[in-house]
Amino acid sequence: MSARPAKLALANGVVYSGEAFGADGEVDGEVVFNTSMTGYQEILTDPSYTGQIVTMTYPLIGNYGVNAEDVESRGLFLKGFIVRELCEVPSNFRSNESLDQYLRRNNVIGIQGIDTRSLVRQIRTQGAMKGVISTIDLDDASLLKKVQAAPGLVGRDLVREVMPEGVSAWESPLSDLGRPSDFRSGSTAQAPHVVAIDYGMKWNIARYLRDLGCRVTVVPGSATAEEILALNPDGVFLSNGPGDPEPLDYAISTIRALIGRKPIFGICLGLQLLGLALGGKTYKLRFGHRGANQPVLNRRTGKVEITSQNHGFAVDSASLPDDVEVTHVNLNDQTVEGIRHRTLPVFGVQYHPEAAAGPHDSHYLFTEFLELMKGAMV
Repeated sequence: MSARPAKLALANGVVYSGEAFGADGEVDGEVVFNTSMTGYQEILTDPSYTGQIVTMTYPLIGNYGVNAEDVESRGLFLKGFIVRELCEVPSNFRSNESLDQYLRRNNVIGIQGIDTRSLVRQIRTQGAMKGVISTIDLDDASLLKKVQAAPGLVGRDLVREVMPEGVSAWESPLSDLGRPSDFRSGSTAQAPHVVAIDYGMKWNIARYLRDLGCRVTVVPGSATAEEILALNPDGVFLSNGPGDPEPLDYAISTIRALIGRKPIFGICLGLQLLGLALGGKTYKLRFGHRGANQPVLNRRTGKVEITSQNHGFAVDSASLPDDVEVTHVNLNDQTVEGIRHRTLPVFGVQYHPEAAAGPHDSHYLFTEFLELMKGAMV
């Protein structure tokens, strides 16, 4: 691969020089980091990264290439990708193409050869910040002006950029490699009907629900409570998605109208929206939680779960009403990782129990949702 110069400029005035891979051009976004050692394809196809430039802390990325099975959405929604070193010769029996080819084909700009340790220290010290990656403008002063003019994430509705346009039935199962060894597919005899509200849903979530024996209907994040109830669901799932939850008034109103009428389970953004619908508040984290090794305490069992996470906002525990219990907390910073209504069949978690990529400690949550639906069907 011939060397192409590229630069990354940050809002605090720091500029990094490196080599481009993937597409040419220029993008702006919020620069964040992910500590996962593997799973870069799932990260690239996670719609929750819309509007963001993702830095991988693991030094060598791309060594197992890209395949057709590990995608989590219909495309790549992140703005840019940063690595210390790109592997140009991948080796894996499932690999269909290299990471460089994949980013070129999907028009995503990457930059390698920069000190990612230094970059992560900048983010950890000053918080996630705006940045610009460019292969066409290498003038530091010009790039820094562009950074200052770039929009941030707070107050923007990014869900409308990633949610589907219509209603569809989900049929795809978990892959053999993605199915936990202790996970047992459910019977379709009772087949609870789940309506999954898609705010930017990772596909492995729908795969889990389908493999539990559920009939899954996916609706866009803009769907109203009336439209959802007209589908006669046994339960409602609230998906992950990008950005700030507070501007999503339409989603919060829909969830509020569904609470107490159907069992509800939310993940990530779905948890934040659920918290807002229940009367709580959310806030932006300094640099967020993004990685596949985040320790979470389940207060109900006393067990610690190692979890996969990707979020930059959190629910304020002090803002929650008395009828909402905090069930899970992050052991690194004590932020809210799970909530449950004390009397209604409504709960959610901030992390990703579908674990793509990541550990399988928390897939029991899908079974809990299934049992809530079965209880409501009696």
